Amino acid sequence: MDLFVVSVFGIVYLGMAVGGLPWLQVDRTGVALLGAIAMVAGGALSVDQARAAVHLPTLLLLFAFMVISAQMRLGGFYDAVARRIAGHAGSDGLMLAMSIGAIAAMSAVFGNDIVCLAATPVFIDALRRRGSAPLPFLIALACAANIGSAATLVGNPQNILIGETLRLSFAGYMRAAALPVLGGLVATWLLLRPSLRASRSSAPAAPAAPFDRWQSAKGAAVAAVVGTLFLVSDLPRDVVALAGAGVLLTSRRLHSRQMLGLVDWNLLVLFIGLFVVNAALQNTGLPLRALQQLADWGIPLRHQATWLTLGFALSNVVSNVPAVMLLLPSTPARLGPGLALASTFAGNLFLVGSIANLIVADAAQQRGLRLGWREHARIGAPLALLTLAMVLGWM
Repeated sequence: MDLFVVSVFGIVYLGMAVGGLPWLQVDRTGVALLGAIAMVAGGALSVDQARAAVHLPTLLLLFAFMVISAQMRLGGFYDAVARRIAGHAGSDGLMLAMSIGAIAAMSAVFGNDIVCLAATPVFIDALRRRGSAPLPFLIALACAANIGSAATLVGNPQNILIGETLRLSFAGYMRAAALPVLGGLVATWLLLRPSLRASRSSAPAAPAAPFDRWQSAKGAAVAAVVGTLFLVSDLPRDVVALAGAGVLLTSRRLHSRQMLGLVDWNLLVLFIGLFVVNAALQNTGLPLRALQQLADWGIPLRHQATWLTLGFALSNVVSNVPAVMLLLPSTPARLGPGLALASTFAGNLFLVGSIANLIVADAAQQRGLRLGWREHARIGAPLALLTLAMVLGWM
């Protein structure tokens, strides 16, 4: 049975690394789901064990913030922010700083993937109206979204998972993450500032989307209340966020079908599949024995620098969510904040290291722009290594 579990686990994480399985029309979500089915059908886990392996608070919290982000997107909030920055910023350097700050702040509250999905097309169009070259701003958007999302325990899926599993303090994590995040955003601006001398683009822009002040204010108010309760109360975070999502779904103007249509169901299924696959591997006892063997060889796995570097490296092999799921059962709570920062900052190393990066690149391609891995790596690679050094030095 151990051989069967290890084989299925290996295939699933190969799929995570390459984005699917060769010769099959299956993406990462499909691979994770098929792996979970194989573990149950093959007898590695019973149905009850598989159900128990799924960490429901993480899924509920992730779902709730997807609904809150959907409210902001349907209200035109992201569009309005992009248009205001492009219309009122002076020099391109000032606009770059404002863009980095705005994207980072929104990602910390509403999630980096959602923000990139909603904001990238709007930023491209706003830049074209302004006459600025979009490429440096696109790289800034992707990098700032990744870095900014690390500022809170709800900014990205891996942080939600770490915070819920290790029961980290919301306020305590924000205090620990503040300096590395701020340093990373400043470094993003410094690395990108020289590239603003590039040629300008005058391609036509799509018409601006309407801004619904009431719907945006409603979403922002709910997000503010939820965030405040996270900071000042001991109420379960998943219950608080779900209540907020319920308030937004109870609307006279926005149909629930619109809201739920913007929920990333694929990501939720990916989480479920990986929970089951990882639980099957944990039940074999092999991961614990492997860690013990490494410790016997003198590798200081419990040392923070070693563990965080491992999380950083593994995140660029199989992506940050699967990497965190794999490491989390052996991660003590004291290393949780560092793992959240390192795994998130790792997303900037390569274009494929973060879903947010791929969202930006895909949106750019749809508007006739190319953000390739070389263009991204010139900024992303040194930025990722620099921010990892900041985390290791600070934590």
